[in-house]
Amino acid sequence: MYGSRGVGAFAGGRASAVVLGAALLLAGCSSGGDDKEGEAPRAVTQQPKEAAPFWVNPEGLAARKVAELRHDGRKAEAEQLRKIAEQPAAEWISPEKPEEQTRELTENADKVGRRAVLVLYNIPHRDCGQYSQGGAEDGDAYRDFVGAVAKGIGDRPATVVLEPDAVLHLVDGCTPQEFHEERYDLLKGAVAQLKGLKNTTVYLDAGNAGWGNPDQIFEPLKQAGIEQADGFAVNVSNFYTTEDSIAYGKELSAKVGGKPFVIDTSRNGNGPYTEGDADERWCNPPGRALGETPTTRTADPLVDAYLWIKRPGESDGECKGGPKAGQWWADYALALARGSAG
Repeated sequence: MYGSRGVGAFAGGRASAVVLGAALLLAGCSSGGDDKEGEAPRAVTQQPKEAAPFWVNPEGLAARKVAELRHDGRKAEAEQLRKIAEQPAAEWISPEKPEEQTRELTENADKVGRRAVLVLYNIPHRDCGQYSQGGAEDGDAYRDFVGAVAKGIGDRPATVVLEPDAVLHLVDGCTPQEFHEERYDLLKGAVAQLKGLKNTTVYLDAGNAGWGNPDQIFEPLKQAGIEQADGFAVNVSNFYTTEDSIAYGKELSAKVGGKPFVIDTSRNGNGPYTEGDADERWCNPPGRALGETPTTRTADPLVDAYLWIKRPGESDGECKGGPKAGQWWADYALALARGSAG
C-alpha cells in the first residue's frame, strides 16, 4: 500500500533483570570483555539541551544492546551502536499498562529537564491487517487507552506523535469505509484530550513525500482534529530525504492553516530505496543510513523538530529477512550506523 510502513507495535517491553544488569555497564560499572583494567565504558548521556531538548533513555533498547556487545568484547560494534543509543528516540506506548509506562517515562525525562517523545499506535483496525496489524479492540478500549496515557503524562513535558498511518489509510482505501467515521471521532477526541494537558504537544501523522499529495489528505486531517493539534508529522518510519519531506510538509501546511510539522529523520540519511517491489520498498530496505540527529534547529521555520520517531534498529516487518515488526534486528541496526557519518 502507498502508506504502509511496518511501523510496528511497541516491542521494547520490560527488560529482564539480566538485561538490566547489562545496562549498568553503560553507567560506569566494570564491563569485563576486553576493556582495559579499571576502564569504565562511557555512559549514555543527554544531548545539549539548547539543540535537542528531548530525552535520551539511558536504559533504552539500543543502550542495552551497546552494553551487551561490550560485555561480549565486541567494542567496535558497540561504538557503532552508540550512534543510535546516544540520541533521543521516541517511546512507543504499549496497550499494556499505558498509564504506568507514560508516568515512568515522563518522570524520568522530567528529572533531567527533558521532554519525552511518545508515539501512540493503537487505533482499532490498525495497519489494515498487514505487518503491524492490531490495535485496540474497539472505540471504547481506545478511549480508555488515550485516557490512561493522558493521566500518566500529567503536567510533565511530552511530545506525542499520534497514530502513524491512521489518517493515511482512510485516504488510500486500505481501511474499510465502515470504520471511517469512528476513526475520525477517535483521533479528534485523542487530540483534544492530549491538548488538554499542560505541557503536551501533539502532532498528527500526515504521511510522507512519496505516498501521494497534500490535496488528498488535508481535508481528512481537518476531520481528525489538526486544527487543535500543534501540527503534523511526516516521514514516520520512512526514508524520504529531509529536503523532500520539508517540501511536502510546507505544501500541506499551507492547506491546514499554516500548521508546523516534525520530520522523522531516523533512517533517511541515504534517502528512499528505489529498487525491487515498489509496494515494499519501505520495508527494511538495504543500504540505508541514520539521518539528521534529533534537534529543534531545523532548515525551515515551519519545521518544529527533526525527531527519531521510528527507533533505528527495529524491524519494519517480516520482509528481506527481518523479524516481526518492532523487534530488534542487530544486523540492520549496525548497517544503519555504519552507513551514517561520524
